[in-house]
Amino acid sequence: MPIRLLPPNLVNQIAAGEVIERPASVVKELVENAVDAGAARVVVELREGGKSFISVTDDGHGMDRAGLDLAIQRHATSKLPDDDLVNIGFFGFRGEALPSIGAVGRLAITSRARGSDQAWVVRVEGGEKTGPEPAALSNGTRVELRDLFFAVPARLKFLKTARSEQNAVIEILERLAMAHPEVAFALSDDGRNVLRLDAAQADLMEKPDAARLKRLGDVMGRDFADNAVALAVEREGHYLTGFAGLPTLNRATASSQYLFVNGRPVRDRLLQGAIRGAYQDFLARDRHPLVALFLDCPPELVDVNVHPAKAEVRFQDAALVRGLIVGAIRRALDAAGHRASTTVANATLAAFDALPGIASPMQTGYQAMHAGNGQVNRFNAGVVAQAMAAFAPLSPEMARPSGAAPAPQPEVPPQNYPLGLARAQIFGTYIVAQTKDGMVIVDQHAAHERLVLERMKASLAEGGVKRQALLIPEIVELPAKLVSAVLGRANELEELGLAIEPFGHGAIAVREVPALLGQSDVKGLVRDLAEEIFELGAAFSLKEKLEDICGTMACHGSVRAGRQLLPAEMDALLRQMEATPHSGQCNHGRPTYVELKLSDIERLFGRR
Repeated sequence: MPIRLLPPNLVNQIAAGEVIERPASVVKELVENAVDAGAARVVVELREGGKSFISVTDDGHGMDRAGLDLAIQRHATSKLPDDDLVNIGFFGFRGEALPSIGAVGRLAITSRARGSDQAWVVRVEGGEKTGPEPAALSNGTRVELRDLFFAVPARLKFLKTARSEQNAVIEILERLAMAHPEVAFALSDDGRNVLRLDAAQADLMEKPDAARLKRLGDVMGRDFADNAVALAVEREGHYLTGFAGLPTLNRATASSQYLFVNGRPVRDRLLQGAIRGAYQDFLARDRHPLVALFLDCPPELVDVNVHPAKAEVRFQDAALVRGLIVGAIRRALDAAGHRASTTVANATLAAFDALPGIASPMQTGYQAMHAGNGQVNRFNAGVVAQAMAAFAPLSPEMARPSGAAPAPQPEVPPQNYPLGLARAQIFGTYIVAQTKDGMVIVDQHAAHERLVLERMKASLAEGGVKRQALLIPEIVELPAKLVSAVLGRANELEELGLAIEPFGHGAIAVREVPALLGQSDVKGLVRDLAEEIFELGAAFSLKEKLEDICGTMACHGSVRAGRQLLPAEMDALLRQMEATPHSGQCNHGRPTYVELKLSDIERLFGRR
């Protein structure tokens, strides 16, 4: 067949296939245009999840008649004033969105330029244009799209249910809203309000981090706002700001990880891999942190034009960006110290509420005795008064035998002891401590495991782990394949403080162990290490898996559950936790302690 030029309408439909996949794609393009236009408020209206009707209204600077006429032409844009595709400072710069949308639906654009006394409307239905014509609009721009894909019915079957399409629109709006706390967003579907995000107040905008955190809390939830640490670093023109959630605040998927490059929401594997690397030894492999990162860099150092929907980017120096993210998150988590997320305590209180036979909220004795009419329930007031008198506090003379010394009052924990003073050990596993305004329950094994790991990492950074020679070498029997695998890494294990050598067939002798492990389970440690090394294979260096290997060694060198501790040992563990970064969670991401404030305890007993 001979080569020919395609008709303009078919060209627009092909372009729409790259840019417009579903109603959410339309909303993304239109809302980005509204933000580029300087809007302070954006209102989105849908019907059937956007399949039959989409409207986006903004109060931006608007367009005059000539601009409105050009806006629906292919490759017409106001976003490239210098025709420079390198320095791109806006969202939509290709000039394809509006003509592509008009090629597959019934599009109407009404706009009034700021300072103008006249609004204009232009319509495009299946690629056929009418107008501009005079219209009524107070200010800004309103874009309406009816019957998406009516011109290409085959694509309608790929749309999902109205609820699924609505959820996709919500996600798009939330991502854009995170980067622009100064803009208010509202969404309704079939006349029902679905989303409302108010713009940050003027006084809050004077503190950009506070305004951003409030918007992030509105989108990601109050838990994130309460349990996120701020980060702000700069390296070679790359500025990274944002918030990273504490490791104990995590999810089963990575859907709560939001990444922005020069204000543009992106999904980038490089950035997601950097986040996983930053949390490597703080979370279990199947758990994911909550983060919102904002990277600003010179436009010439990042290519935003590698994906039709501009959802992916390419960095000129990818290694620098990855290192920046990993370093910033780790420093922010280091600064958080032993802090654990408040969700741990909330989950504990929720578990109490869920116990059978316990009312929620608990009734106080007074509430239980009185019915709604104000009368004492089942007993008269005199009987109740006598009963209460029987349980009155004893006088000091009656509280102790004659001549006995008064019972010593427990020491009040000083203010600089965030984890309090140890009061008891229960089940040989948990330490109960009293704080200035509450109590703390510590998992002794999980806490000590984290302490050992951090000390081991510090020793490695200082040049090597101190070793302790065993008086009698420990002989560990292993299958031949595991013996071969672990002996092949003997030199690397020695750098970690573990000195081994062959001992006949199917066994190895352990001569030295890391000094900080103390009286550890040497046989169990070597067996676990041998299995891990065998699984890694010859292609991996132990230094590449250093966190995993150190974590295994720390687990075997930690205080075991069931070991009885002296009060001084319990207090020493608490003080070490307070001085050690990341001690709020063990090596697997589980919390090492639960803190209950006095107000929480009083609430459990109906005192509040």
